[in-house]
Amino acid sequence: MKGSTFKRCSCRDSVTGRRLGRSCPQLRRPGGGWSRTHGHWHWQIEIPARADGTRRPLRHGPYTTQADADALLDRIRAALAVPDPTDPHTSVKTGDLIETAVKTGAPVPTPEQVRRALHLDITPTELPTMEVYLTDWLAGRRNIKSGTLRSYEGHIRLYLIPHLGHLRIDRLRPGHIDAMYDAIAERNTTIATLRASRDPAKRDQVKNQRIVGPRTLHVIHATLRKALNDAMRRHRYLDINPALLIELPRARAPKPTIWTDQRIRTWRDTGKTPSPVMIWTPEHAGRFLDHTHDAGDRLYALYHLITFTGLRRGEACGLHWDDLDLDAATLTVRWQLVQQGWATAIDTPKTTDSEATVALDTDTVVVLRAHRARHHRERLAAGTTWTRTGLVFTTPTGGRLHPADVTDHFHHLATQAGLPPIRLHDLRHGAATMGLAAGVQMKIISNRLRHSSPHFTAKFYGDVLPELSHAAAEATASVVPRQRGSIRPA
Repeated sequence: MKGSTFKRCSCRDSVTGRRLGRSCPQLRRPGGGWSRTHGHWHWQIEIPARADGTRRPLRHGPYTTQADADALLDRIRAALAVPDPTDPHTSVKTGDLIETAVKTGAPVPTPEQVRRALHLDITPTELPTMEVYLTDWLAGRRNIKSGTLRSYEGHIRLYLIPHLGHLRIDRLRPGHIDAMYDAIAERNTTIATLRASRDPAKRDQVKNQRIVGPRTLHVIHATLRKALNDAMRRHRYLDINPALLIELPRARAPKPTIWTDQRIRTWRDTGKTPSPVMIWTPEHAGRFLDHTHDAGDRLYALYHLITFTGLRRGEACGLHWDDLDLDAATLTVRWQLVQQGWATAIDTPKTTDSEATVALDTDTVVVLRAHRARHHRERLAAGTTWTRTGLVFTTPTGGRLHPADVTDHFHHLATQAGLPPIRLHDLRHGAATMGLAAGVQMKIISNRLRHSSPHFTAKFYGDVLPELSHAAAEATASVVPRQRGSIRPA
């Protein structure tokens, strides 16, 4: 099965009119070598017999140069070297792959493609497109959070299938993935340009369309990387994961920024906030809680709890009475209320790091006892219309709160109190910064917020520390008694 290359031409015999082919005298020079100008190159090789035992001699051409013919022949030899010569089945299968490629004009399979085909017992042409694979992969996902599944579905539907779905999975290359991200970047530019237009019609063209930020881009890439890892390791569709060869711009988390007096004045003048993550000072937090309490708001205890414990919104809304021990001044995070589209569901925390016991301060225990009494009165008033959910924070008839309503109500109360805007989640960041300002160790704050490590906590809040250091400097200086006249400049 070594094969060989040869020349043939289209000259015909002057008497019979038959093609001379390989017997044309002009194909050879007087010295016996091949003519450089007459005829075209071909190759021939006999590949393993078919399953029924019939022989398979293959010939193909023409090629402009002998090197071109040798290159194809070398490719066939490399493919034939893959199967175990003692296993007739794999030799026949490899012969089928080569014969099909030569007769259809498709590329001769590489050794990697032959190995994969022999393992899968399918031909490369039977491998799925990215659209088919991603759809089947998503349908086969098990034991993952509904929110994660919904995120996968959105990435696949909105980005991966539109840009990559037409490609056969084994033909996906890093360049295709780079092109997808370039297209997303161009779309971002288009959206930003049309949004800034003075023409209402142009602005309407991108109404409700969102720009894909760096962090979202990384999450989309994580979905693709996971799907291709499974294609490589579980299904053997790929030898390498092309997504691992892509380098994306770093997705830097927004810098947490404290609302100073100067920043508030700038915000009132321009309407712009310095950072997506803004943090109230302790004075701001106190003003918000005082306003909410004095207004008799039924969600006061929920906002108070988030402010001083740093619970996430879903964790606070999903807190059960069974997980609250007011005598021991602790609560245990075991559940969260998640939002899926507009629907809600009770689910466990995403990671085991999120499940932990959180200590409560004395004032928070008092607030929660008062809330429990109010909750009891509402249950009596509701009578038979009361829904038994076991939740600490509910609607007036005992049903689940909707997380979006909790957020909207928070913004309404903050505006009423005349405070600069923050997100509800930023109360969690406020709990961390108040702890830092009070001198609590970073490790304790990390444990209280249930971060994966103190390193993450220090990295995220590191930029806030310089601003807090001014308060620490003043507190330190105030400890030392001085005569006012002695510190006046000379």
